[in-house]
Amino acid sequence: MSVPLLDINRLSIDFVTRNGTVRAIDDISLAVGKGETLGIVGESGSGKSVTSYAVMRILDRAGRIAGGSIQYGGVSLHKAKERDLRDIRGREISMIFQNPRAALNPIRRIGQQVADVLIQHSQATRANAREKAIDMLRAVKIRDPEKRYEAYPYELSGGMCQRVVIAIALACKPRLLIADEPTTGLDVTTQKAVMDLIMELTREFNMSTILITHDLGLAAAYCDRLVVMEKGKVIEANGASELFHAPHEAYTRQLLQATPHRDSNVRDLLPDELRKEAISLPAQRTPGNPILSVRHLRKQFGKPGAEGSHLAVKDLSFQIREGESLGLVGESGCGKSTTSAMVMRLLDTSEGEIEFLGEDIAPVQASKFAAHPLRGKLQMVFQDPTDSLNPRWTAAQSIADPLNRLARDMDSKAREQRVVELAGLVGLPINLLNRFPHQLSGGQKARVGIARAIALQPKLLILDEPTAALDVSVQAVVLNLLEDLKHRLGMSYLFISHDLNVVRLLCDRIMVMQNGEVVEEDNASELLDNPKTDYTRSLLAAIPHPPETGKSAERASV
Repeated sequence: MSVPLLDINRLSIDFVTRNGTVRAIDDISLAVGKGETLGIVGESGSGKSVTSYAVMRILDRAGRIAGGSIQYGGVSLHKAKERDLRDIRGREISMIFQNPRAALNPIRRIGQQVADVLIQHSQATRANAREKAIDMLRAVKIRDPEKRYEAYPYELSGGMCQRVVIAIALACKPRLLIADEPTTGLDVTTQKAVMDLIMELTREFNMSTILITHDLGLAAAYCDRLVVMEKGKVIEANGASELFHAPHEAYTRQLLQATPHRDSNVRDLLPDELRKEAISLPAQRTPGNPILSVRHLRKQFGKPGAEGSHLAVKDLSFQIREGESLGLVGESGCGKSTTSAMVMRLLDTSEGEIEFLGEDIAPVQASKFAAHPLRGKLQMVFQDPTDSLNPRWTAAQSIADPLNRLARDMDSKAREQRVVELAGLVGLPINLLNRFPHQLSGGQKARVGIARAIALQPKLLILDEPTAALDVSVQAVVLNLLEDLKHRLGMSYLFISHDLNVVRLLCDRIMVMQNGEVVEEDNASELLDNPKTDYTRSLLAAIPHPPETGKSAERASV
């Protein structure tokens, strides 16, 4: 590499906590060349985002650069004054943050937020800022940018908010773009559209890019080089292809193994030591009788024909049998979550039947279903384990909550024993039961959510993107846990996801939705290997696949 645009040399970062000083970044070195896309991969807590915050000099007040240097285009960022940094941020170095809604001001119109950056860095005057902001919204492919200029963030989808954040980041045509998990939570086609857009614009503006991600398939598809971080250290760096085909470190090999491939099964994702301890899964059994039959389901928001009205689900019919897993996939806005909310009786239907265990529960108002005798047999694991847990309750209290509400004949001692039993079922250490959500990792919170959902031995479990925000190694453990619980407890799953590789691992059948309708339904292997509709083919084509490695590569070559 010639003289790099960004050169980080032996950087160390400390955070002062109540329990002493913690070293978050330990003596790392990396460089980014002009026009290069560098991927930084690793699990939560590895130091990826802290490194980027140090480059931007936006570390938390408790954090400080304890050693090393950060050189950017001849400027020593680690020594720069705040007044100089204000000019560099946005104009020279920009950042796309992980949560677009949190990054946008909720009470300011999106066009004004783009214009603010242009005015701040003297790229526009107040007279022409609106016109230039609209041009930028058009550049990131936002439809009808003149109208969207006046919109507030809450009026836009997650994908549109991400495009606005990209517009703000690229408004001043910076030389270095840092993208911190820019596609987390987006469906595969939106993810591909966002990443293609970032790459297209960075090439057009001749920018360098740092892509921070835990998705190795995404990193392989878009990055020239990869840096692997673990516990605040850089443990491996290489070209993307070289790293995937010949990883040197055990940690890198573990990450690659935990990433779902086309031909992997759920046990393949586990590290060797965990795979040896895992129970043998029984041979695929024939599903039993239908436990859920949905017929001609519809959901209309607003009065038909009125402004803002929307038919979210159109004449939907499907069945789930005992012991069966049905995958429900499609892009954001296709009706997946609306369907699951109606089945779960969190949302009233407009028309149709929902027959569960022989009883039509559709006529029961959502507000009254909490007291229905079948509530305990129908449970849900929500997408965000943090938001779905009461921050004031311990893990034990969260797990015990459905027992307290729906198993009132159980005495306190029996409840405590049941909570301990459930923690054991989901692999949650007993010593964590007295901890609050903020004291638990993402994987541990996911286990609490699953334990709570199975407390009353449900017959049907609705799983709404249960692993979307988890690291690949944690995702591997949670997916194996769900597979084990299905066979141990005889549950059926309605599994909602935008990750078709995950759906392939866990589901017997798959139903593809588009614009509130089912466009294709088949056995999982048949649908994913031989899709019949262009829409399903477009979903499959949008999945970023890492190069086949190790055993996967051997099987692929046979």
